[in-house]
Amino acid sequence: MSLPADYHMHTPLCRHAAGEPVDYARHAVELGLTEIGFSDHSPMRQDDFDEWRMYFSQLDEYVAKVRLAQKTFPQLTIRLALEVDYLPGHEGWIRELAARHPWDYFIGSVHYISDSWDIDNPAKLSEWKKRDAFEVWQSYFDRLTLAAESKLFEIIGHADLPKKFGIRPAQDCKPLYEKFLAAAAKSNCAIELNTAGLRKDCKEIYPSRELLQIAFQKNVPITFGSDAHAPGEVGLNFAEAIQLARDTGYQTWLSFQQRQRTVNKF
Repeated sequence: MSLPADYHMHTPLCRHAAGEPVDYARHAVELGLTEIGFSDHSPMRQDDFDEWRMYFSQLDEYVAKVRLAQKTFPQLTIRLALEVDYLPGHEGWIRELAARHPWDYFIGSVHYISDSWDIDNPAKLSEWKKRDAFEVWQSYFDRLTLAAESKLFEIIGHADLPKKFGIRPAQDCKPLYEKFLAAAAKSNCAIELNTAGLRKDCKEIYPSRELLQIAFQKNVPITFGSDAHAPGEVGLNFAEAIQLARDTGYQTWLSFQQRQRTVNKF
């Protein structure tokens, strides 16, 4: 059985990853992967928005680095993509980015539930103590639902990211999942199984089994991603992710070329 594509990988341009795209590609070949995709954090219109993404002036450099990996490893299918933050009011900027290069897909992610709080940032962990956990999760899923409804993305990234630090609300989050996944289904948008959660405090793949079961019931398709920030993380824990997908009923995953999908069987 061939492994599904690893569609979530970063580069040093985001300022918190190590290793060049050729290094990630080399490791993917060693693992037996046949397809990968680079989806580094996209630039914002303002370079000083935060400190964990490439500058706008580096976008062409990013594309060139991925093209070099494609040329160096012709036996490996390498897709060109971005992980794009969804913030209400930034839709025009996302469309501008989309027009700049022939991207294969966009991963839409929510990190910010306000203009100043990226909830997964360890440097801002103390912010959680100032807010009710359920209110944070609710704000997050409200934005994730808007991201799905926007139709700007092929894939929604790490769909239950607020669990990263192990902070979970006492209340039932199923209604939040239901609303988001209904939007994803209506927009024909996939969600990813992101194995980075296993490397975080939550010790669980994004998304949870409960969320993924609802996704399957609503016919929301899936992709896979390691969220690698170093070459050695490429394809990490894919066996567990594939098992989770199968356990919840999935038999297929999506790949993308020029923002067009192909359905692949496990």
